[in-house]
Amino acid sequence: MTIRTFIERPILAGVISVVILIVGLIGLSQLPIEQFPEIAPPTVSVSATYTGANAETVQKSVVVPLEEALNGVENMMYMTSTASNNGSAKISVFFRQGTDPDMATVNVQNRIATAQGLLPAEVTKSGITVRKRQTSNIKQLAVYSPDDSFDEAFLTNYMKINIEPRLSRIAGVGEVNVFGYEYSMRIWLDPAKMQKYGLVPSDITTVLDEQNVEAPTGTLGAESENTFQYVLKYRGRYEHEADYENMVIKSLPDGEVLRLKDVATVELGTRAYDYINEVNGHPGCNIMIAQTSGSNANEIIEEIDRTVAEISKTLPEGIKIVDLMSTKDFLDASIRSVIKTLIEAIILVVLVVYVFLQSLRSTFIPALSIIVSLVGTFAFLYAAGFSLNMLTLFALVLVIGTVVDDAIVVVEAVQAKFDEGYRSAYRATIDAMDEITSALVTTTFVFMAVFIPVSFIGGTTGTFYTQFGLTMAAAVAISLINALTLSPALCALIMTPHQSAGEGRRLSFSSRFHIAFDAAFHRLVSRYKFGVLFMLRRKWLAGLLLVVACAGFALLMSTTKTGLVPNEDMGTVFIDVRTSPGNSTRQTRIVMEQVDSCLRTIPQIELQSNTTGNSMLSGQGACNGMFTIRLKDWSERTDREDAIDAVMDEISRRTAFITSADIMPFTRPMIPGYGVSSGFEVYVQDQKGGTTEDLLKYTRQFIEALNQRPEIGRATTSFDTKFPQYLVEVDAARCKRNGVSPADVLSTLSGYIGGNYASNMNRFSKLYRVMVQAPPEYRLDTESLNNIFVRNDAGEMSPIAQYLTLTRVYGSEILTRFNLFSSIQVNGTPATGYSSGQAIEAVREVAAATLPTGYGFEFGGMSREESSTGNTTTLVFVICVVFIYLILCALYESLFIPLAVILSVPFGLAGSFLFARMFGLENNIYLQTGLIMLIGLLSKTAILLTEYAAERRQHGMSIAQAAISAAKVRLRPILMTSLTMIFGMLPLMFASGVGANGNASIGVGTVGGMLIGTIALLFIVPPLFMIFQYLQERWMPGRNLAESDPESVQPESKSRA
Repeated sequence: MTIRTFIERPILAGVISVVILIVGLIGLSQLPIEQFPEIAPPTVSVSATYTGANAETVQKSVVVPLEEALNGVENMMYMTSTASNNGSAKISVFFRQGTDPDMATVNVQNRIATAQGLLPAEVTKSGITVRKRQTSNIKQLAVYSPDDSFDEAFLTNYMKINIEPRLSRIAGVGEVNVFGYEYSMRIWLDPAKMQKYGLVPSDITTVLDEQNVEAPTGTLGAESENTFQYVLKYRGRYEHEADYENMVIKSLPDGEVLRLKDVATVELGTRAYDYINEVNGHPGCNIMIAQTSGSNANEIIEEIDRTVAEISKTLPEGIKIVDLMSTKDFLDASIRSVIKTLIEAIILVVLVVYVFLQSLRSTFIPALSIIVSLVGTFAFLYAAGFSLNMLTLFALVLVIGTVVDDAIVVVEAVQAKFDEGYRSAYRATIDAMDEITSALVTTTFVFMAVFIPVSFIGGTTGTFYTQFGLTMAAAVAISLINALTLSPALCALIMTPHQSAGEGRRLSFSSRFHIAFDAAFHRLVSRYKFGVLFMLRRKWLAGLLLVVACAGFALLMSTTKTGLVPNEDMGTVFIDVRTSPGNSTRQTRIVMEQVDSCLRTIPQIELQSNTTGNSMLSGQGACNGMFTIRLKDWSERTDREDAIDAVMDEISRRTAFITSADIMPFTRPMIPGYGVSSGFEVYVQDQKGGTTEDLLKYTRQFIEALNQRPEIGRATTSFDTKFPQYLVEVDAARCKRNGVSPADVLSTLSGYIGGNYASNMNRFSKLYRVMVQAPPEYRLDTESLNNIFVRNDAGEMSPIAQYLTLTRVYGSEILTRFNLFSSIQVNGTPATGYSSGQAIEAVREVAAATLPTGYGFEFGGMSREESSTGNTTTLVFVICVVFIYLILCALYESLFIPLAVILSVPFGLAGSFLFARMFGLENNIYLQTGLIMLIGLLSKTAILLTEYAAERRQHGMSIAQAAISAAKVRLRPILMTSLTMIFGMLPLMFASGVGANGNASIGVGTVGGMLIGTIALLFIVPPLFMIFQYLQERWMPGRNLAESDPESVQPESKSRA
């Protein structure tokens, strides 16, 4: 089957295109939509609680045994852990890209099982939770009471009972984290009354164990000849306060019984009182939702939104549920923006084609090619398992200017035949296709060859390049199929030669336009020919320019700031608030109210919620707080002062007067799954087992040096060892003299001050804890210990204070470890005008200068990924160029002529970096993918010249004549392909609004590279061809067909004659 078959059978050609369209549309309907492909490493989180324990105790008794067991689990990259003063332990294990998250979870659970025996009984009783989840949240909801008719405890538990279970059942939801505590039956022990009756907290726990139980009591009359059998039903666990109050503790000597209400107050409270939540100034509760690794965020959020809409209908009056943050908002807005850009680009490309072809019929053929290629690509995306994401969409926008190329070359070749005098469209098409088919196939394969090797790079950047590159390669392959089937068939059917002025009839608009355009173009060609002759006579100038281009490219590439992906305005701002160490929740609340009053008058804010007692950056602790701010829609924020960076600056400015707290606004990272904040994340490690104080001292020096660097906007850590604490020591000698066990002293202290998880209760169809503790007024300060009594082995009560020595010390609220070493997390942001890559480099330099032997540092989250991808860029470019060179060597059967093509590329790359520098952009993944495409496009364009020149040379022209002839003939298709690309990119280059930074990164680099690359190529390739053709004939004469074939020598001698 040849090309002629499709020209003679246009319906067959049409059917092929229609099939491509239909398959593409089916693929499009099935494609999942997400912001980025699954790039982040799969993460498994392990959490446990040790009630009443401080951070050091949690670290020694819970974190260390678990970490030792988990270290080295299959495919693990690194792990971080935190232990905090409220008794919670959390370990996050990060796995290599491509690890099955389910297998990783199972492996983690198996490792934890081996460590169970080393953990305290209290921890195993509460249970260890293992979840596969991403580290970033995809959605944040808030439930609040606008008329203050419900309190925070009710709202939190309403959320936990009625909303959380439904959200947890949604496929792909990894964790639903409610900021607030579930109900708990609180038994507040009165130490004075307990002492009067000779009781200690463990007695109450024992009573609960005896009486608050579920018991299987059997059946009467079973296995007998009785008429009936009766099931014995024990009432089981108590549900109501009155039931607990009436529990019998012991029998008194006078025959009465002592009940729990005689020594304690019982109420339905919450498990802990660490949080205070508000939404828009009213009592509320926040809920954070994280996805599982490998799930599709967009589908999950759609399902969450449907569920929340159903829940909203059944909410009691006085409760409202609102959306605080959703990654889908940004995604939807970005996709709308890209589709708009896509349409603009198609219109601009079609206009450029029309200007060059001056005929609506001819323009229709490339326009159709764009649609078939783009829609057909969706089928490839579906087959390859890709999704419709920012990368594949950008690839489609980029490829518009390229898929039109092949069709343009076909139409332009047929047009050239008409200009030579052909009157039959059929004949013109057949002859044109004979000449250009090999060039079409070659150039397309060269373009695709750029993207194939890139797909084998691993890691996050590899995922970026693969999705980007293969999408473009597929679109170009489909455009080639289209150019060899539908385009020639349509050319033979609908193209007509332009009327000439001598035919006597009145000329149509397109014919008049054609005559005017031709006249202008001929003038351009003659000037261009003069320029080429000028360059051919001064070949040294081409060499000099090449050296300048290579040097410029190397210099610009090494000095352009780097980044992974540009930060965008995603519509949500978070504020981390950190007050003085040791502050109570109430004291922190006062600062939170001050910040809240500053935010109320910022016009760009639509909704805000705050939590006292917890923060995404600083973690859990009474002195920490956090705000989540939802900004108004992008359509309402069009001015410069409405941008997210401007809003963050405004927040910092307005809260600057609050000196009692560190207030840091931040945004979430661009790529989900890499930590909670954008900017950089570093862990300073103590690798020699020194003290926490030393680690903090060196970390502070490190931060101080960092903050003096111009690249760093601010670097900070939430770690502090200035939290006031008392070191408790038990006088064992005195204990033994008085018949008291030291363990009893600690148990009594823990029961009154720390609180014990004593039993369980069933209520509202859920299981809750029963907590035993002294009321807050009995544990205010060290004086309170005088009112607490411990019992000796003779049953006598003695004040606990006599057995204890308390020493004022300072310690930390949260202890962090990174890969088994004690560490301190440092977060920071690059300064305005600097990129994350420059900040990372600054961190490296400062660490080398300030950290002594035995102390090291590691990057975490996004920074770790970015710091490890620094060297791939150069490698990628080298691989691309080598691949193209090898293909061209095979094509031309020459080692020299391909160099004429390859050496035209540095001009485009230098132009790309020059424009990036002019527009103040960073060298990120978007710019790099644009550059890879440029290498392919410029090579493809240069081949148009060298292919024709080599052919002319074989037909007997001199080398100089062949070069000039190729330059003249190929000027029009080269200008068309370059201008379609440049005009197709203009909407991206000048994009504004959602996703503008990413659009600009791709657009500016491509336009700059294409503009400078094409101008250079038109004047540099002819002299380069001359030089390398001469070398080819001089050093590899055996392959010169003109000399080996006597028949082919004759035309050359004629032309010379």
